[in-house]
Amino acid sequence: MSQTPVEQHLITEVRGRVGCITLNRPRALNALSLQMIRDITAALIAWRDDAHVLAVVVRGMGREGPFGAFCAGGDIRFFHQAALAGNPELEDFFTEEYALNHLVHTYPKPYIAFMDGIVMGGGMGISQGASLRIVTERSQLAMPETGIGLFPDVGGGYFLSRCPGRMGEYLALSGQVLGAADALAAGLADAQMESGRLAGLWESLGQTPYESGEAVQRWCMNHTQKNPARASAPNTELEQVFALETVLAMLHALEASNSTWARDTAALLRRRSPLMLHVVLEQVRRARGMGLADELRMERGMVRHCFQLRPGAASETVEGIRALAVDKDHTPRWNPARIEDVAPEQVAAFFKSPWPAHAHPLRALGRAS
Repeated sequence: MSQTPVEQHLITEVRGRVGCITLNRPRALNALSLQMIRDITAALIAWRDDAHVLAVVVRGMGREGPFGAFCAGGDIRFFHQAALAGNPELEDFFTEEYALNHLVHTYPKPYIAFMDGIVMGGGMGISQGASLRIVTERSQLAMPETGIGLFPDVGGGYFLSRCPGRMGEYLALSGQVLGAADALAAGLADAQMESGRLAGLWESLGQTPYESGEAVQRWCMNHTQKNPARASAPNTELEQVFALETVLAMLHALEASNSTWARDTAALLRRRSPLMLHVVLEQVRRARGMGLADELRMERGMVRHCFQLRPGAASETVEGIRALAVDKDHTPRWNPARIEDVAPEQVAAFFKSPWPAHAHPLRALGRAS
């Protein structure tokens, strides 16, 4: 039986000379399933080689219609179920998702992301590599993975480490949510548009004659605000604290401070997975000196360790997802329980590749086929 568009979690269509992708799983805030990842990848590969398609645009469907939510991330309930059941599709999910992230970053045609509403985790993965990243007054950007015993994956180490100053360490460790002004200041968005103009712009894409992909991108830029508000540069205290060598040193500095920001940030870090805070700091600092393909290969090994170093319910990630999204008791039993209790060898284990280079599932990334 054929699916109607309402039943499809991903809608792809060519309007005029523009490839249009709509994430259409609004009740799950467009959380990415393995099938959605496969469908996005297939569309991008087909359009890459189609001379008729000049550019690609991507949006999310909200509960009240188009826009209002972009993508809340990967389907973490699936992660939980698959990890406990030993479902091999969990491995496929991350391999194919990270390959898609690389495809977005290296796409040869303009790829324009309308980052309206929630943009987290996997949603950042399919938008941060865009040639034009448009936010609105409703945008909420974050990489909140330390709250579920995971790390900012989907290339998060790569793009967060390239934020100004020590903003990358701060965002990766804390999972702090950014509005439009902060996203622009952090280099995680390129332009801002009023959300009320999105529908009209989307409709115009199929009706406007374009001579090139660059013209499509210019057309979108022409609809953005000329001088959007930008947050001020990161505060001096943030820069000083998140430049420190260890998570424990950062926490001590925050807890010794009299500022409200420092106290709030310390309390936030105390709620995150102690183990993954240490892992994430190492990830961001390694990633700062890595190319995208190598960084994604590193993440692919890290995410396997998240589920396999302590398999099943003992996994830090499985426990974090249980507390947030399954039992919803919001009291994860982290192991180790405190930031002070994490041993260096526990962190080092995440950076040992499970595969030799020739057998890595992402060995072909960044290499000519």
